[in-house]
Amino acid sequence: MSDQGQQHPISIYFWVWGLLFVLSAASYTVDYLAFQGYLRWTLIIIFMMLKAGLIVAVFMHMMWERMALIYAILVPTLVLIVLVGLMAGEADYTWLTREEFFTPFSWGD
Repeated sequence: MSDQGQQHPISIYFWVWGLLFVLSAASYTVDYLAFQGYLRWTLIIIFMMLKAGLIVAVFMHMMWERMALIYAILVPTLVLIVLVGLMAGEADYTWLTREEFFTPFSWGD
């Protein structure tokens, strides 16, 4: 009787380690080249998401799991991301409303 699980070639892990190294180098390059504003944060978040996706897919073996398990992990995460985005918009609206109505009033000075 064999209790051995599914085996994956080690070359997959080496390729992913290489990709993680390249993505990390690209992320540090964004800081080194002193990008500013939305471009900087967009690139950093893109590199971060790519690295996280590779780690989850390969090192956590999600790439080889059943679709139901993948949906059980990804769908709630995506729903939370959408809800955080909606609440960020609501927070911005609340902040702008407070700025509009609660600033000190001046009588024409």
